[in-house]
Amino acid sequence: MDKIRKAMEKYGVPGRDLYDLPTSQKKFPDGCNYRMEISGVERLSTLEALVDEMKERDIAIHRLISTVMGATLLTDDELIEFAKVAKNNKLEIIMTPGPRSVWDTGRQLFTPEGVISGLRIRGCDQLSYLISDIKRCCDFGFRGFLVTDEGALWLLNNLRKDGVIPKDVVFKVSIFAGHANPAGGKVLENLGANTFNPLGDLSLPMLAAIRKTIKIPIDIHIFLADSFGGYNRFWEGPELARVASPCYFKIEPGPALAAGGGIYKPWTDEGFHAKFTKEKVKHAEIIKTLIDENQPKLKLSKLGPKDLAIPKP
Repeated sequence: MDKIRKAMEKYGVPGRDLYDLPTSQKKFPDGCNYRMEISGVERLSTLEALVDEMKERDIAIHRLISTVMGATLLTDDELIEFAKVAKNNKLEIIMTPGPRSVWDTGRQLFTPEGVISGLRIRGCDQLSYLISDIKRCCDFGFRGFLVTDEGALWLLNNLRKDGVIPKDVVFKVSIFAGHANPAGGKVLENLGANTFNPLGDLSLPMLAAIRKTIKIPIDIHIFLADSFGGYNRFWEGPELARVASPCYFKIEPGPALAAGGGIYKPWTDEGFHAKFTKEKVKHAEIIKTLIDENQPKLKLSKLGPKDLAIPKP
């Protein structure tokens, strides 16, 4: 076992999870340790509610995972206004492109065994639709996109290098990609991921090992839907920020996200989304308070740091 662990370390992967929980020396470009990410900003009304609550509570929110129901389902005018509001309030928007595995005949994911097979793009037609939806959003100024498929990430990164997709676009790898160890994080980083969302149930030593291996930010679900296990890690927040810096705290509670009657279905009432998003902003305020009290040296980025992928409408 010792030989195997030393062989792993040769490639920059710790031979064991880091049970000593070392303090991360890595930070965001602004010198801060953590930021706030809120998911499920589905429409303009949701975005406006979030902005109002953010100002009311005087808490910086940095990244919004948006149009989880699919960017295709917003009109051109809605996308234009969405980008303008985000830009004016210095918010990074990570759009969720429309075409994905269940947007065609593919239903393996909903079978008893298919559910563990991973969320992947099916075929070249679907890849072309995905890229087209990303290009559509880029034309309206959006510069951040959610990716669930490593093959798609590799292709998108090459298109970004060639200028087919703007070079300032960022790609965030979703929890639905299912990665949970440092080697997986390194693969995603090498394929062009700008930020990485591992599974939500990883321990502190596991996250510490991932942080030692990769440079890109780690997106940590500090509050996750019941359909994923219902994790609430608010009290771990200070240690998570210390060990995993630079990290985004991802706030995404609810009964279910995309499965079954998930809250990101396009028919979910927009009034519900607006009200629920305000609750998520309140959660961000609570998380910051706990960190300030228990790890006062750790810093939350101010609103709108320069490295965010803020829309350019």
